[in-house]
Amino acid sequence: MKKYYITTAIAYTSSKPHIGNTYEIVLADAIARYKRLDGYDVYFQTGTDEHGQKIEEKARLAGLEPQEYVDGIAEQIKTIWDLMNTSYDQFVRTTDKEHERKVQEIFKILYEKNDIYKGEYQGLYCTPCESFWTESQLIEGKCPDCGREVSIASEEAYFFRISKYSKWLEEYIESHPHFIEPVARKNEIMNNFIKPGLQDLCVSRTSFKWGVPVSFDEKHVVYVWIDALSNYITFLGYEPNSESSEAFKKYWPCDIHLIGKDILRFHTIYWPILLHALDIELPHQIFGHPWLLFGDDKMSKSKGNIVYADDLVEKYGTDAVRFYMIHEMPFSSDGTFTNNLLIETINSNLANILGNLVNRTIGMAEKYFDGVITNEEEYEPVDEEFIKLVMDTKSKVDENMDKLHVADALDNVFDIFRRANKYIDETSPWILAKDENKQKRLATVLYNLMEAIRFGSVLLQAFLPETSEKIFKQINTQATEFNTLDRFGYYESGTKTNEKEVLFERIEDK
Repeated sequence: MKKYYITTAIAYTSSKPHIGNTYEIVLADAIARYKRLDGYDVYFQTGTDEHGQKIEEKARLAGLEPQEYVDGIAEQIKTIWDLMNTSYDQFVRTTDKEHERKVQEIFKILYEKNDIYKGEYQGLYCTPCESFWTESQLIEGKCPDCGREVSIASEEAYFFRISKYSKWLEEYIESHPHFIEPVARKNEIMNNFIKPGLQDLCVSRTSFKWGVPVSFDEKHVVYVWIDALSNYITFLGYEPNSESSEAFKKYWPCDIHLIGKDILRFHTIYWPILLHALDIELPHQIFGHPWLLFGDDKMSKSKGNIVYADDLVEKYGTDAVRFYMIHEMPFSSDGTFTNNLLIETINSNLANILGNLVNRTIGMAEKYFDGVITNEEEYEPVDEEFIKLVMDTKSKVDENMDKLHVADALDNVFDIFRRANKYIDETSPWILAKDENKQKRLATVLYNLMEAIRFGSVLLQAFLPETSEKIFKQINTQATEFNTLDRFGYYESGTKTNEKEVLFERIEDK
């Protein structure tokens, strides 16, 4: 089996994740599930980033020790990831002792290679982002990432000599056009950061203690980004000073790091340079996904527009929330969340198009044939175009998933369900049922509908796994693997459907 290694960014344990944070894990899960269904040996890693000054301050304000504080937030994050039915293979935490040991060894190796050196840093520091900025990088005098105030900070620090690798990185990105996606993100990184020239990066702090101690200078802790970014290799079994694990040899390099566009700089500049300095092959691709906004605004507690996934799931169900997150997010521009849009999406796509189709088809099978579906193969010209659309869908979904156009891929699947509803109108089973001479034709129409539903539901598993399982149960089929998509007709003739149930209730918007 061909391997596929996908990661999300690890979630920062400063607070409970909102739906904008949750979008990333759901998107990654859809990709991971699809690859597994398509025959890949997938390793999917996610987890939490648990060190830094911001967390030390949050813990102090909460009256807790930092470890106790991050334990609580990490559990909240994992609970939400599980609630969203995400199929990660490993949930990692950067307070893991083995990870901390490896981070210390990585830091020391870079120091001994003279890629890390001691100096003093004075600059404009954003505590929430744990980032130093130059005056020219600020936007209206504030942090360009989060928009908050910055303060002048000065302290002894170790620096990572990334300026040494600036030309190498520029040439690497230019010669690997798909390394950073989408292309707008690549242009942003190249034009705003790399081409003007990289400045050496502050990689240790002395003004707080909640971090991985520098092994040879313990008044310093390792700056959060070397600690956090290294998770992608440390938890896979990378060993800085000895032979790495079989898992690392098997799955590295990573096929895709799926991250928010706000942390693109760290993953496309610091991470590749760190790997290159360690003589480790670079990941194949870094994809900076857009934000999920609340209306027109980025979600923030100060604006009071935070929405949490667990609250939405309690009201609407996991798959309804998954569908909205996947379907309503464009490839490269920000998406929008409002309760009205969510309800409209559930009603129009899930209740009307999919739920109604399954309910009508099983209902007609029960009414006309006691639920028994047989393929009498009495075809008419209208069937040919319908079956062709169904059969062409897998390749369309493959193409869009390969390009990470996940919303478009999900829409391709729903094209089957939309077309099946139209096919019902075209064939009018209720009219066929009144003619004794049309019973074989009626049976063929219902068979074609049932096979189209099965076909679409096999593809739907990557996006709405619970819903797919419910459909398979209702139509009573075991033909759920991707290898049953190579022809139209895997739904076994003579199958009796099970009792129908409503997949998605229409919601009255109050």
